[in-house]
Amino acid sequence: MLLDELRAAIGRYIVLPSEEALTAVTLWVTASHIQPALQHAPRLAVVGPTKGCGKSRVLDVLHETVYQPMMTVNTSPAVVFRVIGKNPPTLLVDEADTIFGPKAGEKEDLRGLLNAGHQRNRPAWRISGPEHKPTAFPTFAMAALAGIGDLPDTIMDRAVVIRMQKRKPGERIIPSRSRYSVPELNALRDRLTAWLGPLRGTAARLVPRMPVEDRAADTWEPLIIVADLAGGHWPAQARAACLAMTRHEVVQDEQTTLKTRLLRDIRRIFEQEGNKEALRTQDLLAALITDTESPWPEYGTKGLNAYHLANLLRDFDISPANYRFENGKQAKAYMRNRFLDVWARYCPEPSQEAPAPVCPARGTPPTTPAGSLPIGPPGGTAGPKRAR
Repeated sequence: MLLDELRAAIGRYIVLPSEEALTAVTLWVTASHIQPALQHAPRLAVVGPTKGCGKSRVLDVLHETVYQPMMTVNTSPAVVFRVIGKNPPTLLVDEADTIFGPKAGEKEDLRGLLNAGHQRNRPAWRISGPEHKPTAFPTFAMAALAGIGDLPDTIMDRAVVIRMQKRKPGERIIPSRSRYSVPELNALRDRLTAWLGPLRGTAARLVPRMPVEDRAADTWEPLIIVADLAGGHWPAQARAACLAMTRHEVVQDEQTTLKTRLLRDIRRIFEQEGNKEALRTQDLLAALITDTESPWPEYGTKGLNAYHLANLLRDFDISPANYRFENGKQAKAYMRNRFLDVWARYCPEPSQEAPAPVCPARGTPPTTPAGSLPIGPPGGTAGPKRAR
């Protein structure tokens, strides 16, 4: 089956964090070939804690397999606005972490496009042309974004999230060489286009049975649609991956919420101490634990300790260091200046936060059309009857 071949090829060139992640990437690539039929354009957030986790390699493979790829590392936002139309490209954005955050003001247009383009009919209005007329530019396009650390919630909530890790010593992949890897991947891409191109009308009418609800359902629906079109084991495999990965993100969200609470509490303690240059680790821990309304007195088995604190702050690249205090004594301490950028990014003061976008009310889904699914991809089996 074509999807099995694509999944195997992707797995040869990339070490993904799980079998479910490999399934998700395969389906996301496949869904890009029916973009004109979709109501939502799911993002693929390829994130990792450090450099060297294979994020750019993922984009390299996507570039050879998705529908009409467009790399946006050095592309002007104005170009992207004008390229997106009724038959949009698939945007591939490397170093996406540089587009967001307090120091990325010059990329505001591209950031807005990526936020808006998840749903059809959300144009961006700009003054354009010699007559300076208000012009609506389409924003709807699937996009894969690779970056270090989590992207903003507005992206992560609309994305299939792939959390990359560095390869273990025993994990091996085939080196990507354009001489042989590109022709293989391009051949799979062309077969996907030939199979799915004629089925876009059918895909637009499908309302698949979803294992999740709300925004997660919007994001995963295109992937489930192509799985149902493929038939065989793919419908069940796609829904299993959807459940596993969305549940994993719920756990990640809980951890993120806890870490954000920690950053806010540490900022409050520094403010109470007159914003000193550094606070001893033990003093910072004592202040955290004395807050009985916080989770820190009951964190772990005996309350938050130095190991827990360092572990929670590790993802923000913050660690204690030796510091000599005014009394001449040296101790492990946390420097206030190491928190400044992180505070601005993850828990800005209310006056710094951008206003939350107004989300439109969700409508009633259309009635599921009658009939059975079309024949699956070349070499595959007939798709199952549509679930109601």
